[in-house]
Amino acid sequence: MGNENHFDVVVIGGGPMGLSTAYHLSKRKARTLVLEQFTFINQLGSSAGVSRQFRIPYPDEYMVKLVKQSIPYWDELQCLTPAPLMDEVGTLWFGDPDVHSTEGNIRQAELALQAQDVPYTKVSAAELESQYHFKDLPSTYTGLFQPQGASIDLKATQQTLYNWNRKSSYVTLKEEAPVTKIVYRQHQFEITTPIGNFTAKKLVLVPGPYADAVFKLLNFQVAATYWNMASAFYKKTDPRIQYPTWFVFQNPVGNNGNQFYGFPEVSWNYPGYIRVASDFVMLPLDSPEQRTLIPNPEELGYTATWVKNHMRGLDPVPHYTSTCLVALSKIANKELIVDFAPAYVPGHKDIVIYATGWAGKFVPLLGKILADLSLDGHTPFDISHFATGIKYFTQLK
Repeated sequence: MGNENHFDVVVIGGGPMGLSTAYHLSKRKARTLVLEQFTFINQLGSSAGVSRQFRIPYPDEYMVKLVKQSIPYWDELQCLTPAPLMDEVGTLWFGDPDVHSTEGNIRQAELALQAQDVPYTKVSAAELESQYHFKDLPSTYTGLFQPQGASIDLKATQQTLYNWNRKSSYVTLKEEAPVTKIVYRQHQFEITTPIGNFTAKKLVLVPGPYADAVFKLLNFQVAATYWNMASAFYKKTDPRIQYPTWFVFQNPVGNNGNQFYGFPEVSWNYPGYIRVASDFVMLPLDSPEQRTLIPNPEELGYTATWVKNHMRGLDPVPHYTSTCLVALSKIANKELIVDFAPAYVPGHKDIVIYATGWAGKFVPLLGKILADLSLDGHTPFDISHFATGIKYFTQLK
C-alpha cells in the first residue's frame, strides 16, 4: 500500500463533528482522512435541516459550563467566513415550572445558570404573551429568557469547515466511502472502503445515528434508540412578529408528548416562515434503516394544533416538512458519549468515539475535544460526564 493511503488519523463520519475534528487535527498538522458514507453536507443524518438551537440553559451545571466554553470556538469559526453562522435572538424556556421533561426542568436550569454566572431574566405568564407573542397559556406558566441564545446556520457551519479542510494540505476528504472492514494489525488500523484501502495510527468514530454500522466492524454496539423527529415551517401572517429560540415544558395529554420547540425566522431557511417541531416521537425506531423522510402525521398534527392554539402571527398549516434522525443512548438518556472504545476492542486506546445525543451547539468545541483525545489521549475539558464505561456498549460475539 502506497504511503499516500497512510494517515495519522482517519475520521469515520463526515458530518459536522467529523469535519470539525479534521479542522482541529489539521491545525495540529496531523495528516487526516475523513470518510463519509454519503456525500458531504447531506440531509440523511443527525445534521439534517439547516438550523439548530444554540442555547445556554441546561438543568446541569456542567452542560452550562460546556456551552460557555464553546463560544470562543464559535467565534474562531466565524472568523473563517463572511456568512453569519448564528442569528442571536435569545433563548426562551417556559411552561410548567414543575414539569421534568426530556430537556430537564426550568427551576433546575435557573440554578445551573446562577451557578455559572450566566445572565437571564425571569418571565411571567403575562409577559410570555405580551412580549413573546404566545397566547392562551395557563396562568401558572413561568419562563426564563437568556439573551445569548441563537439559531445556528448548520449548513453554513458545515460549509465553512468543509472549505477549510478541502484547502488544507493535511486533510483528505473522501465521500461515498462507507467503511466495510476495520482490522487492527501491527499497531495500526487497516480500513476497507469501496473506493480504496487506507491505514492509520488512530481512528475517530463520529458516524452519528449510523454508529452501530461502524462499531459492529470492531465487534461492539451502543445501546441506542432512534428518533425520526418531525418538523415543519409555518407561514408568518404578521411580518412584524419575531420569535426567539424557545422550548415549552408541559405535561403530556394522553399519547401526546406535548413538548415543542421553535426557531425564529431566518434569512437562510425559508424566509417568511418559522420552524416549529415536536421534541418527542410516537414510535421510536430500532434501527436507522427504518428512517423515513416523511414526518409522522400525528406528531405533525399535535404540533400544528399547538401553533394554532398558542402562537400569534402564524398560519397553523404546516409547510416544508422534514425529518431528522438522531440516536439516543438508552442508558444515558440524551447524554453525549465521548470516550475511547471499550477495552476489549483491539487498539482501543487509539479509537476515539462520539455517539448519541444532540450536540449541534458544541460542533467546534467537540471537534477540538476529539482531536485532543486522538493525539494526546486526554483533553483539558471536563468530559467525565460523557465517559461511557463499559455499560453503554455491548460486545458482539
